[in-house]
Amino acid sequence: MKKIEMNVGERLAAMMVLPKEGNFALLRLIRDLSAKLGLSAEEMEKYDVKVAKDGSTKWNKTGLTPIIMEFEDKEIELIKTSLETLDKENSLAHIHYSIYEKFVIGADNDGKT
Repeated sequence: MKKIEMNVGERLAAMMVLPKEGNFALLRLIRDLSAKLGLSAEEMEKYDVKVAKDGSTKWNKTGLTPIIMEFEDKEIELIKTSLETLDKENSLAHIHYSIYEKFVIGADNDGKT
């Protein structure tokens, strides 16, 4: 178990990099990880989350404050592998920067960024 600080944007960005397909075991891991990263109804209200027609998501300044989240090694490895794949494909976007630092660089340095 590893603790990582994440704000709303990082949580949503991490959800977006998860694979869309896989075997049953992977799909179960994705489902559980998506539930962990996703925002509860209470958080949606607290952060005043709004989804625009174009699919963009906005939230208030409270959502910029990170919360401590706990991840299993398999969850970290899945996010890390997904980000590394995007990196190899030259498909990383600005929204991936901080989660790349936390899950790839931080993981390579035993959690120290």
